[in-house]
Amino acid sequence: MADLEIKNLHVSVGEKQILKGLDLTVNKGEIHALMGPNGSGKSTLANVIMGNPALDVTEGSIVWKGEDITEADPDERARKGLFMAFQYPVAIPGVTIVKYLRMVMNAHREERGESEISLKEFRQVVQGAMEQTNVPKEFGSRYLNDGFSGGEKKRLEMLQLALQRPDVAILDETDSGLDVDALNVVSQAVNAVKAESDLGVLIITHYQRILHLVKPDRVSILVDGRIVQEGGPELVEEIETQGYAKIRERVAAGQA
Repeated sequence: MADLEIKNLHVSVGEKQILKGLDLTVNKGEIHALMGPNGSGKSTLANVIMGNPALDVTEGSIVWKGEDITEADPDERARKGLFMAFQYPVAIPGVTIVKYLRMVMNAHREERGESEISLKEFRQVVQGAMEQTNVPKEFGSRYLNDGFSGGEKKRLEMLQLALQRPDVAILDETDSGLDVDALNVVSQAVNAVKAESDLGVLIITHYQRILHLVKPDRVSILVDGRIVQEGGPELVEEIETQGYAKIRERVAAGQA
């Protein structure tokens, strides 16, 4: 049984249907890349997995370690070991990063029946995670994403990933808008966390460049709300050389 299993998922926003019977699995310890052109439903899938209330699941289910979490609240999903790096992280002026990180860590400890982390241990853990993800120490005193560049926001999310050590992380177009240096930092952080844990990753992207740095084990192609092709890393090369045009042609002809 897969750790995360999406079964026949249909999702709508208002009167518009976005996902149209999508099936997908993600396991701990693997990198699963979800690719597709703009407007195919990639970010909708990421948000519905994490329980965005603006999205209406009209059919199908989201199963986490054998438990149906289709109706679960977002914080419950996070406490159970799901993590999402957002395409556009939200700024929260007035809340320092260290305060936020300690609150999140304690929420996860409470879920496991553990006591709150001591300030001394928290400082040690955060320092180690900052070193692992190349986040400067001075970040800790800044307000959460307030005035951050795109690269700084993504780097902070990698720090959260290193601290939380989820079972499965969903990276929703984490490479969007990043320059080469920022992309390298993000990729190195994902690879470092995975090397030290049994992290499963669902990388959602329509570019190929991050997949040259974070190597996928499996690749799924999403077009018009459903998975139309699955395979290994060779699919990345196919998309890179041919684009999505031929896949769209096969879909139109009923061959995918």
